[in-house]
Parts: sequence; structure tokens; C-alpha cells
Amino acid sequence: MKAVFMEKPGGPEVLALKEVQTPSISSPGEILVRVKAAGLNPIDAKQRKRGTVYKAEPPQILGCDCAGTVEEIGNGVKRFSAGDDVFFMHGGIGKEPGNYAEYTVLDERFAASKPENVSFEESGAAPLAFLTAWESLFERGGLQKGQTVLIQAGAGGVGHIAVQLAVQKGARVCATVSNKEKRDFVTGLGADRVIMYRDEDFVESVLGWTDGKGADLALETIGGETFFKTFSCVKLYGRVVTLLAPKGDAWGEARMRNISLGFEVVLVPMFYGISDLKEHHAGLLETCSRMMEKGSLRVTVSGRFPLEKAREAHRLIEEGHSTGKIVLVCESSL
Repeated sequence: MKAVFMEKPGGPEVLALKEVQTPSISSPGEILVRVKAAGLNPIDAKQRKRGTVYKAEPPQILGCDCAGTVEEIGNGVKRFSAGDDVFFMHGGIGKEPGNYAEYTVLDERFAASKPENVSFEESGAAPLAFLTAWESLFERGGLQKGQTVLIQAGAGGVGHIAVQLAVQKGARVCATVSNKEKRDFVTGLGADRVIMYRDEDFVESVLGWTDGKGADLALETIGGETFFKTFSCVKLYGRVVTLLAPKGDAWGEARMRNISLGFEVVLVPMFYGISDLKEHHAGLLETCSRMMEKGSLRVTVSGRFPLEKAREAHRLIEEGHSTGKIVLVCESSL
């Protein structure tokens, strides 16, 4: 099979397409999946730069997200049959090979049924971003109907899914974006207030939107100064959930507002090998699948690249200005 390998940490040029042996099933509960689309995420570019999360010697195959078709099943598989379409978040952090490849193997417990009326590209783009948005809003942030939530980078991969989930929960949603096109995009997803942060101060705008109280919850995806500024537009005893590791010492505003801070790292179950949590993720993806089938959740794919163009895809994701998601396509799914 063909696969994209990270030969060593570095720039996009360290990614190389190679011909390697197709993986095979080694335990009764495993399935062999023919990859149709592999979603790209910022963690892929970060690992390419500095090495994989789970330390392993290169070369490594990156890519946590995947959608494809089951080719073979182990003799203990009960949920899937050959020919079934699946999607999942599995591998790609160093311990197990990722999905920048034509085939991959995983335990059936960690896969979900692909939404039937949705393309492989959209399905393959969904897992990590959906799980991150869901856990951030509901499991870390405790978002409830009628509450207010600020979502930073609302047009991004995680952001545009988080906006939709929060709207469906019945929350009032405010999101930040960088330009008019993204403003229109996020408004179309149902956000109540969209702030173009280059033109207006997002703290003042959120406070004005909430009558000076601040948001009940903020999902912070940018980091740096933006992370610390976010405290000022969250209400007393409110909550902030961040996807990043904060750097700095400007914690005074958070302390004086009694803000609860939550961290969201969706890769934890994979990193620590916690099977029941990986199964929990698969269950959430079944929910994601039903939502996508009903049309109540859509995952926007703004860039599609063949495997041999993985370098170009990485350059684009590193720019950080894409709307929605970028995917690698192993074969046409139209």
C-alpha cells in the first residue's frame, strides 16, 4: 500500500509517500479498513514539527482521523462486516500507525458506523474535531440550555462544530472570526453574535452582548494573550475550557472572578490506552453519525488533497486560517 511517512521532525518537506506492506489483522477483534479519507488536524502539524506525542522512533505515519470501508474482519468481530463503512479517531500519535495511508487496522470497539448520506471526506474530517467540541462544551464546560457561550475561532475545525452543538443545545452563542466571509459562514451555522476580532475588541463586544455580565462559558482555542483576555469576558464563577497549554502569569482576573478552568486533550484515552474511554469516543461518534445523517450537523471541508500532496496540505493547515477542515483523499468517494 501507499502511505505518507514522517521521516523525522521538521517542516512539511519531511513527509514522504512510500510503498509499504499492507497491515494485517493480528487479533480476533480487529478490522482492516481501506482508507477513503483522512482528516488533518493541528496536532498532526505539531507532531511533524517536534515529534509524536507518544515517543517513538521515526518514520511514523500521522493522522488520527479516518473514514473508510471494512475490507476484512477478525474471527471475533461482531459489530461490522466486510463492506461496512466506518469512521473513527485512532492511531497517529506514535504508538500505533496513523491514517495517512491506503489501509489501517484497529479494534472494532473503537470504530463507529459512517453516516450513510454523507461523503467520506466530510466523515473523515469529523472525529477529532467533533469529540473535542463535544467534550469541551458538555463534559468539561457543562453547557446548559439558555446559557451563553463564547467560542473562539468559530469558523475553524473545532469551532464550527462547537457552534452547531451549542446552538442545538439551546445556548446563546457568540463566536469570534477574522473576516466577513467567516462571519457570514458562522452566522449561517446559527450563532447569535459573531465578532470580527480584527475590527472590534472581543472583550467589550462580549460584555455588551451579555449586558455586562460576561459569558457563562468560553471555549478558548487560540492561546497566548487571547487566552488571558478571555477571562475578562466570562462571568463571575464562570468557566473557561482551553485546548492549549497556557503560557504566562496573568491569572489575576481569573482568580478574582472565581473562574473554573478546564483542559481538553481529546487524545488522552489513546495516549494512556484507556479502552473504555476509547469506546466512549466511538459511542459519541455514533451520535455524531446520526446528527450528520439528519442534517443537524455538517462538517465543512475546505481543502481536499491526494496522499501525494500531504506536504501542501500541511502547509495550508499551518497557516491557521482555513474554514472548517482539510482532508487527504485516498480515492474518490463522490
